[in-house]
Formats: sequence, C-alpha cells, structure tokens
Amino acid sequence: MGGSQSAPNATSIHEFTVKDGIGNDVNLGIYKGKVLLVVNVASKCGFTEKNYTQLTELYNKYKGKDFEILAFPCNQFLRQEPWDDQKIQEYACTMFKADYPIFHKVKVNGPATAPLYQFLKASKPGFCGNRIKWNFTKFLVDKDGKVLARYGTTTAPLSIEKEIEKALGN
Repeated sequence: MGGSQSAPNATSIHEFTVKDGIGNDVNLGIYKGKVLLVVNVASKCGFTEKNYTQLTELYNKYKGKDFEILAFPCNQFLRQEPWDDQKIQEYACTMFKADYPIFHKVKVNGPATAPLYQFLKASKPGFCGNRIKWNFTKFLVDKDGKVLARYGTTTAPLSIEKEIEKALGN
C-alpha cells in the first residue's frame, strides 16, 4: 500500500511520484500550474455519497480551468474502503461519474503513511495535529504545489468553491 515514493525534503506536491489505480508511476509534476484538491476517499462511509457527488460537480465545473481532483482511497477508518483498486475505480466512475484520477490505495496515518500524505499533513496540521481524522479530508493545493488549506470530513466540497476560485485567480 505504499502509494507514493519519498521526497524527504519536498517543498511542493509536484516533487512526489504516486501509483495510479493500475500500479503505474505518476509524477505529480504533471499538475504544475493547476489547483488541486487532494482527498482521501472511501466507498462505504456515511460521507461517501455527498462527497463523491459534490467532488464530481466541482470537477465538471472547473476541470477546464486548471483544476484537478486527486482521490486517494484509504481503508484505515473502520475498513470503509475494502475493495481493490479496480473495484474502487468501477464504483466511483459508475455510481458518481468520477472522471478525475483515483490513485492506488494508501495509508494516511501511522508508520506506513504515504510520503505524499506526510507532506500534506506537515504542511497543514489539522484538529488532530498531523493525523487524518477520517475519510474525505481535503487539501487545497495551489498552482505551485503548496498546500493552501485543509478541510475536515464534514466540510462539503461545494462549500470550498470560493477558495478554489480564489486559488484559480477567478
């Protein structure tokens, strides 16, 4: 489940390489110049429907305007993402029309935390310090790969639309 490779002195999300849903390396440098919303997702959470639905709505509205959503499945919270990468992709794309990238399942807490999530959490600690509290924690990242903000599970994706527009320069 090591879904991203280390970048120990990283200053930008663009310095990381992660695995996509079929195991290929993806250098996040391809997202330079884009505003990103990075989210740890789960298919069997009470927050799944609202978050996936609103993430798809945001993505459809802003994808042509230098905006990307990067979804990272995680099974650390009551095993609410038990499926393999292929089934996760099928579910999100079929049920919620998710056209944004859904990457390889990662760990967001503990000793096996994916390096990308180590960076995100260190950049913007939350209510639980450097821990992710639950599924659907969201990180807003600027065009230079710097973390602008962190939002908890109960923050609906559509409620941060103004922050996204500001980061896009709208």
